[in-house]
Amino acid sequence: MLAISRRDLYRATAAWTAASYSRILGANETVNLGLIGAGGRGRYVMGIFADTTRVNVTGVCDVYAARVDQAMQRATKAKGFSDHRKLLEMKELDAVLIATPDHWHAGTAIDALRAGKDVYVEKPLTLKIEEGPEIVKAARINDRICQVGMQQRSGSHYLQAKEEIVKAGKLGKITLARTWWHGNGAHLQKAPESMQTRPSNLDWARFLGPVKWRDYDPQQYWNFRAYLDFGGGQITDLFTHWIDVVHMFLEQDNPISGVAAGGVYQYRDGRTAPDTINALLEYPAGPYTAAHGWTATFEATLSPGIKGAGVEICGTEGKLYIDRGRYEYLSAEKGAQPVIVKSPREQTGEHVANFLDCVKSRKRPNGDVWIGHRSAQASHLANISYLEKRRLKFDPDREEILPL
Repeated sequence: MLAISRRDLYRATAAWTAASYSRILGANETVNLGLIGAGGRGRYVMGIFADTTRVNVTGVCDVYAARVDQAMQRATKAKGFSDHRKLLEMKELDAVLIATPDHWHAGTAIDALRAGKDVYVEKPLTLKIEEGPEIVKAARINDRICQVGMQQRSGSHYLQAKEEIVKAGKLGKITLARTWWHGNGAHLQKAPESMQTRPSNLDWARFLGPVKWRDYDPQQYWNFRAYLDFGGGQITDLFTHWIDVVHMFLEQDNPISGVAAGGVYQYRDGRTAPDTINALLEYPAGPYTAAHGWTATFEATLSPGIKGAGVEICGTEGKLYIDRGRYEYLSAEKGAQPVIVKSPREQTGEHVANFLDCVKSRKRPNGDVWIGHRSAQASHLANISYLEKRRLKFDPDREEILPL
């Protein structure tokens, strides 16, 4: 029997658009946008959309009415909702921005895609490794644009570094990609006193959604990233960004093994996501790498003694360091001076602009759903290894964890 990989299946899926899912932009080509998840990140990215003048924010949804009210201070003509399914019933809605906690990403994105809406969804695309194929399928079958919020994919200096350093061969044969992200404060948030008792306008049951029931816990709501029921900790929140940069530069998204170790070493506050983690993924040879493969690593700790984040691509002829502010190339030649290029602008705005361009052109966006799925998948391998305390062997074509 001929084996067909999921990658080939997705590529072969015929694009079609049902009449009930058709979307026609207004005469001025303004996109009517709905926000699902009106926390700090959601409101921030919504503001970037609104600032383009290409968007009308027509709906805002959150399980906490106070956050809907906050968002509607900016989106003054929007309608408010507590259930995203009601927002998706708006016939005039063209697209949605999804910025919920991670455990709602898959279900909300699939609902929106099936409702005929284009989708911009914050990373990680998925909370669980098995969720990705279903979101890709929903996007392809319904012929929708789906951009995942890995904004480096649209960042000017990231694209420049890829063209002028990696593709130009200045690194030689790459053997190692190092990534790190230390001291990220988003994982150490404390619920304010006002949240210690559940607000009457916060729908706790709706917040839990697909997660098993537990009584209201202000920390699990306020700092969801610290709990593996709601997010994937620093691995999916931070490593997903950086491994996606590595995938973009090396034009590979196919790890063949993964291993990770870490724990809750310092912040014994009830969190289930590790406060310190190290991960290593192994990849086969690719167009820019050594002949027998290469590895990618990630390290992160929440301890305040160390801060900073970045990616370093190491090759036989030089190395490339990059973060959101600049890139720095250093040749391996003796006495070489670093070449430094600063970022001209914040990348989220560039990523939003790319999404809106693709809503109009119907071309695949820079952070297409397939790309988002594969980078989240690589991160999930590290988390699964951490939880199961074993090295994983992976078939990236069939997307299956294999016995060792």
